[in-house]
Amino acid sequence: MAVCARLCGVGQSRRCRRRQRQNQEDQGSDSDMDEEEEDDASPEYGSANANKLGFLDRANTGPPNPQSLLDLPPELLVEIFSLLPGTALPNVALVCKKFRQILNTETIWRRRCMEEFGMREDLRKMEVGGVSSRDLYVKLLHPYRHILGLWQPDIGPYGGLLNVVVDGLFIIGWMYLPPHDPRVEDPMRRRPLFRIHMWESKKATVECMYGHKGPHKGDIQTVKKDEFSTKCNQTDHHRMPGGRQEEFRTWLEEEWGRTLEDIFHEHMQELILMKFIYTSQYDNCLTYRRIYLPPRLPSDLLQPGLFKGTYGSHGLEIVMLSFHGATARATKLTGDPNVPAGQLTLDVDLSRSVVLPDLERQRSIEELSRLVLGVHEEVQREAQQQAKGTSTAPEDAAEGACGGDSGAEEVEAGSGVCSESCQPGPSSSSSSPPDAQPFVLPLGVMARNEVYPRTCRKCFYGTGLIAGHGFTSPERTPGLFVLFDEDRFGFIWLELKSFSLYSRLTDHLAHAHAPNMERFEAMLRNMQSWTS
Repeated sequence: MAVCARLCGVGQSRRCRRRQRQNQEDQGSDSDMDEEEEDDASPEYGSANANKLGFLDRANTGPPNPQSLLDLPPELLVEIFSLLPGTALPNVALVCKKFRQILNTETIWRRRCMEEFGMREDLRKMEVGGVSSRDLYVKLLHPYRHILGLWQPDIGPYGGLLNVVVDGLFIIGWMYLPPHDPRVEDPMRRRPLFRIHMWESKKATVECMYGHKGPHKGDIQTVKKDEFSTKCNQTDHHRMPGGRQEEFRTWLEEEWGRTLEDIFHEHMQELILMKFIYTSQYDNCLTYRRIYLPPRLPSDLLQPGLFKGTYGSHGLEIVMLSFHGATARATKLTGDPNVPAGQLTLDVDLSRSVVLPDLERQRSIEELSRLVLGVHEEVQREAQQQAKGTSTAPEDAAEGACGGDSGAEEVEAGSGVCSESCQPGPSSSSSSPPDAQPFVLPLGVMARNEVYPRTCRKCFYGTGLIAGHGFTSPERTPGLFVLFDEDRFGFIWLELKSFSLYSRLTDHLAHAHAPNMERFEAMLRNMQSWTS
């Protein structure tokens, strides 16, 4: 505050201000003397200079030589304050009465709403409705700015994906839902869970959007940093006249796009009914934890981000693909009773690429198993050696990885492991030509979606997480990671004889990227602890 006071010329000492006025007067007299001397020396120059000074006097409404911010004209102060972040403006208002009055200018707050929250034409509608840009910023956008971005709801093993955005004249929490099984390449579906606005009063109003009776009273509470909770104050709006049976049929049509009679698989019916009973008990009273999108690094195999994938009878689920050196990881954002949300569903070793044989041999599940299991045994041997504390020379390790004395020579002879697999990191594989190669699923491998890409770029050894009901006896099982293009990849689960196809989520997600890799990796560790 003292620094601001000195800058503005409003210090506590009157003598300071008196000294400033004297200095201005002295400077003014000196400039007059200089002008007289110039006029005597050069009349033509003096007249031209006088014209310039006259123009400046007409253009500048403030003092000729401003000594502080207070001496600047109001329109210039408005322009300066408009460049400051909105969080700094309350402190500016405390400097003096003049600054506080200037900060009532709508131009300043309109610019803050536009630059910080992307609002454009909607501001005019708010002002016509009697809500100023200042009130919109101070009472709605600024207090709730901390809930903008991506969040994961605490719904047991099922998880979810919530995106809170400034949408028109509202702040809306959209729950993202995968497409109906098995249409993995269809766009995501959205359902509003809550909204915040200032239409009916001069203060922000929170409304619950869950149910089929329109918006009703709700509440939002900030539990702690990167965590908030929603509460519905009128849960009777969630009920339907036909009772639970009608609610279930409506939920089933929205969630799966079909009726219970259309689902003939008995186990799948049990899973669907279990999910309805579990998720409907919350009545939109949920706790959310912040999640981030992974930052992209130059060495990444493809753009990291969110993908939707097929998971057998559990339907489509959302995963987050990220890269960590020579490893690619897919973490579940939505889950199921077997492998819950937050768990590492795929772990891919990008230093162990696999070269596929010709199409005829690709159709053999035995051939594919021989290739992948050969790499898997090699990985286990290396892990056992590290556990025993025995270290081999780099030359021996490279020779073993490429099929030397370790017994993997037979695998390489069968066009299995690529010779580049002995080089660390994904950057080594990027040196190979990106030409697509033919791809076909082996006979006997089940796929929810029969339409899948018939060419791929690269294949890598990886493991997938499987478990019993209730996440019992979890284990990592070997499989093949198949990169089709920038927006699609797949994974063949050898033990399950199943194929999962993943397609990129293309929606624009603002306020979602992690500030750095360390913050993102800490978030991943926390996600696993939430559901472990």
